[in-house]
Amino acid sequence: MQKDNKKDYLIESFLDSLYIEKGLSKNTVQSYKNDITSLMEWSVNSLSISLKNLNKTHIEGYISYLFKSNLKSSSINRKISTIKSFYIFLLKKKHITISPVEDITTVKQEKYLPTSMSENEVEMLIHSPDMNTSIGRRDRAMIEMLYATGMRISELINLKITDIDSNRLVLKVMGKGSKERLIPYGEVASDYLNIYLKERINTSTKEIFLSNRGKTITRGAFWNRIKNYLIKENLKRSISPHTLRHAFATHLLNRGADLRSVQILLGHSDLSTTQIYTHIAKQRLGEILKKHHPRG
Repeated sequence: MQKDNKKDYLIESFLDSLYIEKGLSKNTVQSYKNDITSLMEWSVNSLSISLKNLNKTHIEGYISYLFKSNLKSSSINRKISTIKSFYIFLLKKKHITISPVEDITTVKQEKYLPTSMSENEVEMLIHSPDMNTSIGRRDRAMIEMLYATGMRISELINLKITDIDSNRLVLKVMGKGSKERLIPYGEVASDYLNIYLKERINTSTKEIFLSNRGKTITRGAFWNRIKNYLIKENLKRSISPHTLRHAFATHLLNRGADLRSVQILLGHSDLSTTQIYTHIAKQRLGEILKKHHPRG
């Protein structure tokens, strides 16, 4: 029993360091927790060994287990990265003397392009909420703001009244790693935001977008609303909560925006992360060429 408490303590200490020292978001810390918990459960159930006592052979066995579970290489690499961070933390805090993952390398990763939506599909989604209802007006404002700014859903639901400069049409976003950025947004999004704000239920809370009970709407609850609209418009497809963010970036590039500007708007620290959208834009331009060129 004491051993289990020790394991829990090590994991919780690691997670606290990610949240407090590195300033990672709650969603990111939760992902780290899920990865470490999965390793712990496997090590206890399969080997009856604590995390502190795993060696390189054990870790390689766990990675083999992940492959047999048909996980994507990107998911396996994320788990390897999490495990490495965990054991670096244990070394630093002198809970272990040798890291079992020091020589473990990431696996070759398949390249997937993020799913995007056409401009017409986005228009259908935007117009799907019923503007005759308060929840529909809220949803319309949220979708308009997502598409107008390229924000993450987690950034949108945490947006506060004080983050909005309605005169300059600029908002402040606190992104990953507590990095702050300013994003301009258009008059159309501003109009629908103002319609919603005039009838906002709870004016005492700082967060802008609220549930029917006047509480801050959760990421999952809003994403379920989006999925309902996709089904309603026959747009049901394999998409993620980032789809409107992908559409924002892709449509900007399709219309001539430069990559550096899109990087700044998305809050990417590395330009290579943004470059994936150029592949989507080129793919879209190829489709246009085939459809409209006389020799297409």
